[in-house]
Amino acid sequence: MTFSFQYLLETMSKKLVAYLQLHLAVILFGLTAILGDLISISALSLVWWRVLITSVSLLFFIQFGMTLKKLPLSLILKYSGIGILVAIHWLTFYGGIKFSNASVVLAAMATTSLFTSIVEPIITGKKFMFLEVVLGLLIIPPMLLIASNLEFGMLLGLGTALLSAFLASIFACFNKKLVHLASPFEISFLEMTSAFLFLSILLPFFVGGEYGFMPDKSDWIYLLILALACTTLAYVISINALKEVSAFDANLVINMEPVYGIFLAIIILKEHKEMTGTFYWGMIFIMLIVFAHPFINKKVYGQ
Repeated sequence: MTFSFQYLLETMSKKLVAYLQLHLAVILFGLTAILGDLISISALSLVWWRVLITSVSLLFFIQFGMTLKKLPLSLILKYSGIGILVAIHWLTFYGGIKFSNASVVLAAMATTSLFTSIVEPIITGKKFMFLEVVLGLLIIPPMLLIASNLEFGMLLGLGTALLSAFLASIFACFNKKLVHLASPFEISFLEMTSAFLFLSILLPFFVGGEYGFMPDKSDWIYLLILALACTTLAYVISINALKEVSAFDANLVINMEPVYGIFLAIIILKEHKEMTGTFYWGMIFIMLIVFAHPFINKKVYGQ
């Protein structure tokens, strides 16, 4: 009995730590939008610096490239292709913030899991679930509610962010399909490095104008937090947490990202002064649908 009780305590402790890790990771993911608003350089320059710093930090986890030798070239090229998708996703994500603000972009990103319900069967061969598509269509009315009182610039940011959410669903499905073929660190390094190389090709053609390329002193602080805390650290602790937490519970926590992000935007950026009541009503309706998604899956499909 004593052994069983001790085992129960240890199990509960592991799960509690895992939940705390996952919540911390999601808070850090939500913070990326706020940091994108605070950083003064262009979206392209911002993402270029982010993937560069992240790639360098991941070198320590892959023994400076030694672990990559066992991977076939075809697999390396596949991960590199996904990395280009990640780069375009981040460009549209931060571009949306530059056009509008962090709250608008985070509201749009709440649709990612619902885009995934449509994209995942096509990419991974997962069984098509009609009910998930219906939930996805229910997102349209509250999204129109959010858009109803936005100025043109804000609308442009919303549209760009919806494209970003769609791209996120695509690369997430490709990652899911290939995740078992290499370690998380190898995958991340290859994707971040290919994103860096892709953006380096674009950089000479788009740098300049309203935003500069070189970060100032405050930008460097925000970039380091973005790359090391919100990317490398958040990714490592989230992967570690998923070993102890069920997929259902993980989805519930991950769905909190827009909530945490908008809450941080209100505190740090005072964005509630820019947004109308219809924005927050639309956001509440979207989050109700997003939170209902895993519950319905569990009830109807047993997942």
